[in-house]
Amino acid sequence: MGLADTFKVLSDAQRRDILMMLKEGRLSAGEIAEKLKITPAALSYHLKLLKKADMVMEYKQKNFIYYELNTTIFDEMVMWMKQFGGKGNEK
Repeated sequence: MGLADTFKVLSDAQRRDILMMLKEGRLSAGEIAEKLKITPAALSYHLKLLKKADMVMEYKQKNFIYYELNTTIFDEMVMWMKQFGGKGNEK
């Protein structure tokens, strides 16, 4: 998935909310759906897009599936965006 697709995934407020929740640590799909007050089907759609964009990783543990952030993709995005920064306070 390219950078443009990654930003498109970030354009949705609920997906950004999911990422903010996962910033605090690993959560199950049920925990995320409960916090967002959305149906499992709606959450599944959002998680599918986040996984496709490599923003979240999925782990299976017994009967549960847990999700957590893939921070490497965010590091790449920050490095890409820094190229547009100014010279700062250099004189």
